Amino acid sequence: MKYTQSTLDKMEAIPEEAGYVLRYERGTFQSGYCILEQKKVVVLNKFLQTEGRINTLAELIPQLEINPVSLTEESRKLYEEILSETEQPAKD
Repeated sequence: MKYTQSTLDKMEAIPEEAGYVLRYERGTFQSGYCILEQKKVVVLNKFLQTEGRINTLAELIPQLEINPVSLTEESRKLYEEILSETEQPAKD
């Protein structure tokens, strides 16, 4: 996955299309994000650079309740790619 603004924009669209509000705020986040499940709000650390934001979203997206049907075709492909990367066993 490329660490570009375009990639970040595409990744940000996934939770937004699924009904989540994506916000960048400052705070002490253990893993770079905070999920408020009842309100469908995802708060990411605003001090992360593009690479950190992409990595954080890649870690976060599989944890969200997302119905792939609610996504555009482009977002669905990226969503499935992210899920397949998280399902692969870690290499030693």
